[in-house]
Amino acid sequence: MKTKLLIYGITGDLSTRKLLPALKQIIGTGDFNDLSIIGVSRREVDVDALLQSSLGDTSLKDKVSIFSMDLANANDYQKLKEYLALADDEQLLAYLSVPPQAATSIVDFMGAAGINTPNVKILFEKPFGVDLASAEDAISRTARYYHEDQLYRIDHYLAKEMAQNIVAFRGGNALFSNIWNNVFIEGIEIIATEKIGIEGRADFYEQTGALRDFVQGHLMQLLALTLMDIPHDFEWSELPQLRLRALEQLQIADPAKTIRAQYEGYQDEAQNPGSLTETFVSIELASNQPRWQDVPIRLVTGKALDVKTSEIRIHLKKLHEAQSNTIVFRIQPNEGIDIELFTKKPGYDREFETRHLDLMLSNDAHLPDAYEQVIVDAIRSHKNLFTSSDEILRSWQVVKPIQDAWKMDNQPLRQYTPQSRIEEII
Repeated sequence: MKTKLLIYGITGDLSTRKLLPALKQIIGTGDFNDLSIIGVSRREVDVDALLQSSLGDTSLKDKVSIFSMDLANANDYQKLKEYLALADDEQLLAYLSVPPQAATSIVDFMGAAGINTPNVKILFEKPFGVDLASAEDAISRTARYYHEDQLYRIDHYLAKEMAQNIVAFRGGNALFSNIWNNVFIEGIEIIATEKIGIEGRADFYEQTGALRDFVQGHLMQLLALTLMDIPHDFEWSELPQLRLRALEQLQIADPAKTIRAQYEGYQDEAQNPGSLTETFVSIELASNQPRWQDVPIRLVTGKALDVKTSEIRIHLKKLHEAQSNTIVFRIQPNEGIDIELFTKKPGYDREFETRHLDLMLSNDAHLPDAYEQVIVDAIRSHKNLFTSSDEILRSWQVVKPIQDAWKMDNQPLRQYTPQSRIEEII
């Protein structure tokens, strides 16, 4: 089916850094020659200059056109509909590369203008709301014009190659599937840290913070992949429902088991003395699923820490302290899986050491960028790597007590020195 990709905010940072390069790769495969790109902008755009600054060349020039409009003017959406001239044998992907508050209004205008036929799909970027109430409102408003099957909510962590491989490793290898329960596993940690601070994104971060930016979305989705049941006859189309079941079995978060902190110097960067915006969060969770009873779960994220990493750490139960016991799924960088092994040192002596069995996916083949994956899946109507409305609402329900508690807590946040280790903060 011929596809028209409509990008709201085509001149923005996400589009120029991620979307256009991803589209160059996708079109370069030769499998999507019937894909055209329509950029929406408030002003006139020089396509050559846009592509040159984003891609370093103008190779997509014949694929890209620009439609200038006022996003707050209902009449302009009628003009957009006429410009698109969507035929019955075509599909439209509307990619909302705009702030969340603008996305909901755009969807309202599109729906009212009749750009909501069954061959229209809407791609949303996170965050999906700022709390449970706002998420419920956005989902309710969108449902007036669009069916859930038309909505593609992007959590690009789900589209990362290693995140998808969590399912393959667990379901396809007896080594993992046979021990994936509380008999053998004593703890789970999901960690996403960055060495950089807010890097000039103060306005965004002051409205978001670490809990909304990473925990409620990325980390909760990785946790769902870690905890969910994988039936022996697993089909990828079942993935959203399996993730949802895992989220539904989580206990509501306890604010008393949550740590929030802020790196020294953040308030100066944000130009907001006394800011209570957290740049570090650690929360403890538990699942009511029988196979995960009594297994502590910890989600941790933070900025200005000693390393940049996103990984899932599975801690196995030891029979004695000399044993190794960690399996690590590295989501990024250096995507792969690392297993600690206790081995004898080479040589005449009977000495032992810990080594690592390390599978690096990037050594095997080129890994598609997450944005390449989500665009291709949306074109093909594959929804398994997109977050459903029910998953979004359940994730907000889990963290709601933390948000409620923080609203009533005006005490200064715990401070940490930039480049600290997680252990130094907790």
